[in-house]
Amino acid sequence: MTNEENSKPQNDVQKKNGAQGGHDHDHESAPDHAGVSGRGTLITVAVLLVVVAVLAVYGVWKRHRTSEVLADTTNELAAPTVIALPAKAGASVDSYVLPGNVTAFSDSPIFARTSGYLTKWYYDIGAPVKAGALLAEIATPELDQQLAQTEADLVTAQTNASNAHTQAERYKGLVTSDAVSQFDTDTFVTQEASTSSAVKSAQANVQRLKELQSFEKVYAPFDGVVTARSVDVGQLITQGSTAELFHIQAVHTLRVYTNVPQVYTPGIKKGQKIDLTFPEHPGKTFQGTLVRTADAIDPVNRTLLVEVDVDNRNGELTSGSLAQVHLKTPTQGQTFIVPAAALIFRREGMRVGTVVNGDVAHLAPVIIGEDDGATVQIIAGLNADDKIIQDPPDSLIEGEKVRPLSSPNQNSSSPSAPNQKGGGK
Repeated sequence: MTNEENSKPQNDVQKKNGAQGGHDHDHESAPDHAGVSGRGTLITVAVLLVVVAVLAVYGVWKRHRTSEVLADTTNELAAPTVIALPAKAGASVDSYVLPGNVTAFSDSPIFARTSGYLTKWYYDIGAPVKAGALLAEIATPELDQQLAQTEADLVTAQTNASNAHTQAERYKGLVTSDAVSQFDTDTFVTQEASTSSAVKSAQANVQRLKELQSFEKVYAPFDGVVTARSVDVGQLITQGSTAELFHIQAVHTLRVYTNVPQVYTPGIKKGQKIDLTFPEHPGKTFQGTLVRTADAIDPVNRTLLVEVDVDNRNGELTSGSLAQVHLKTPTQGQTFIVPAAALIFRREGMRVGTVVNGDVAHLAPVIIGEDDGATVQIIAGLNADDKIIQDPPDSLIEGEKVRPLSSPNQNSSSPSAPNQKGGGK
């Protein structure tokens, strides 16, 4: 290269520098850079795409996870919260109380067997009487006259029969000597038999009227107490009337009738002692004896009628009152006691809600025994490890998810608590 050519670039540089120095507002020229290679550009783009893809996948996963959590939370909050407690075992001997109707050992209304007017009565209500005691007298003048007439007819029939007998005997003696005909003899013999029958008929009629006349006096049929008197002196008494004259009850021993549910009948034994209580005798217990049963279940109410006799010679108890019969019977199997509010009444029958598999509702069919209003005895349908839903909602169905709590105070630890706590962060 020539010197002229080398000096030319140098002169150009000097000119540029000189011009630069002369103008303070002129910009300096940008320095030269090396060019970017194509491989680096591809790597950068790939990294950016990976980052975008990761962010996109993360966003989709986040939304999906949020939807799952929301669905789980919704389902969890939709499940009803219930209090589930273990079933309480019942006693090995069932003690239950049944209402009993107290009646007199003998109870009889006294009616009139003849017609007339009451002339006297001797016992009023509350009066003790002995068997055969005269209660009242009835005047029956018509009956007395009828009796006198029939007695006179009897005398006539007896006279005719005596005459017929004499004639028949006379003809029987004469017919052997052919003094009279056999026909006449047979006639008198027949007349004798006929008059004899007439005598018997008259005697029966007299006896009938005498029996009716005896009903003028009204007697007590057994030892007891007069509990009602429905007539007074001068009152017309009509035979066959449905109006009773007196009412008598034997109260030295009282009968107490009660109906035992079918499930308890195996424990009913004749001769066992039964405790009885009465509202009018608070704090006092009377003891009776189970003397008989109906030996048949009533198909209407599925109960067994039993009779308990109680001694009442001291007169403390009154017939017609209400008794509480305390019965005890061994249980036929394991029984459980549940609150009455735990019972679910469905068309299929009685049910009790239980929790199975930790959080699933099961409606167990049960058979109840004693019911005291607050609690109910379950004699069939439950197991010892069952957890009973104490107050199930009306909408509870079989297989429904529930949130069981072991006590009402456990609400603070329910699944909704973490959500409330998280909202406070």
